[in-house]
Amino acid sequence: MTEPAPLLLISRPADGVALVQLNRPEVRNAMNLALRHALAAAFRAITADPEIRAVVLTGDDRAFCAGADLNEYVDADAAELLARDLPTLWGAIADCPKPIVAAVRGAAIGGGCELALHADIIVAGRSAKFGQPEVRLGIIPGGGGTQRLTRVVGKHVAMRMMLTGAPFGAEEAAKLGIVSTLVADDEVLPEALRLATDIAALPPLAVRHVKQLVLEAQSSPLDVGLRSEHKSFQLMFATPEKTARMRAFLAAKKY
Repeated sequence: MTEPAPLLLISRPADGVALVQLNRPEVRNAMNLALRHALAAAFRAITADPEIRAVVLTGDDRAFCAGADLNEYVDADAAELLARDLPTLWGAIADCPKPIVAAVRGAAIGGGCELALHADIIVAGRSAKFGQPEVRLGIIPGGGGTQRLTRVVGKHVAMRMMLTGAPFGAEEAAKLGIVSTLVADDEVLPEALRLATDIAALPPLAVRHVKQLVLEAQSSPLDVGLRSEHKSFQLMFATPEKTARMRAFLAAKKY
């Protein structure tokens, strides 16, 4: 009997970098419960692995992720949804302290858009399509879309996107600040890997604190965020890597 294809393809394409690729091409990488559990397990393992310092999350050239697999939702009731404990599965990604770069080609719709929004950097190809169409199905975004998307684009744009459910292209996403870098489709994965490799080569404690502080800035008052930043800034001066890197910089006279 032929073994089923793995739901995720995980590799180490560069030093310190993990590549996590969704692998349900027959349904445009739509997320069923098994794939959600696989993603959560992968990100928990990445969080625990000190050798991994950055992550690239991607789909394939047809779709990043077309959202939830509706076959598992069409007859589900509220009790079944509660039992699936989806917030915990999403939380394994959201709580990952390593920088995540999403490499998006094709559809990133519904849960796929929310999955991309869990990343810290989004590299998108010109074919990429984003959207939160849940309202058209009689539901709402359930993976953080109403919160994360609103924090990126603001109330009025988020209202238009989620109340109409209309998709929007990569260029609009880039103008709105959803997409960090817009490139040709065949450059999406190479660019994402380049960014992740560059980040993985930097001091991991400094990288970790930058990510933590930027995420806190989305929900903390300015004075609270500034206090956190100052504490983290001081902490960096307790690391030997700070001294070594500053001495190397001064020796090279890179002004």
